[in-house]
Amino acid sequence: MVTKQSQRLGIFLALALVMAATRMHHFEGHFDRLPDASWAVFFLAGFWLRGSVRWAFPILMALAVALDYLAIRNLGLSFWDHYCVSVAYWFLVPSYFALWMGGSWLSRHYAGLTLKTLAFGAAALLVSEGVCYLLSNGSFYWLSDSVPAPRSFGAWFKNLGDWYMTFLVGTAAYAAVGAVLHVVVTQLARVLGHAGEQGLRR
Repeated sequence: MVTKQSQRLGIFLALALVMAATRMHHFEGHFDRLPDASWAVFFLAGFWLRGSVRWAFPILMALAVALDYLAIRNLGLSFWDHYCVSVAYWFLVPSYFALWMGGSWLSRHYAGLTLKTLAFGAAALLVSEGVCYLLSNGSFYWLSDSVPAPRSFGAWFKNLGDWYMTFLVGTAAYAAVGAVLHVVVTQLARVLGHAGEQGLRR
């Protein structure tokens, strides 16, 4: 989506900063602060940084793990002693990659600021967020020792329903902010480019 390497780096740093600013306090139990933007960050990164997956995704993934580690250590716990951390934790890699691929798919089909693009964006976000949620929630429910036995599909489906809207609304809100910023920057670049062309003609 973005072609200049300097722009890609700037976008990457901005997304990394947003994730750093919103992720740590959720592991520390401060749910009254801004919601964790990590899911939206990976979706927007897939959209804006499509083609940079080989370096951008691993670094963002490493940053997410590092932030979790720091937050858990700040609680005085070892990393593997936290409620949210188990063998299921590593399912975050395919979970977040699903979000990246959703954004990347949208980028490939992006055709300007149209209603069709908006519909594609909503579909890409819903599908990729749904896959991410199934992978992350399912792996935690079935593999984590934090979930008491006996486990059942009925209880899992209830758990899916209990948390789904919370994750969807938070991710969609951040993605909407990203979409607005994209529109503003795109329109501003168009206006400035047009003004530059007029100046050259004179």
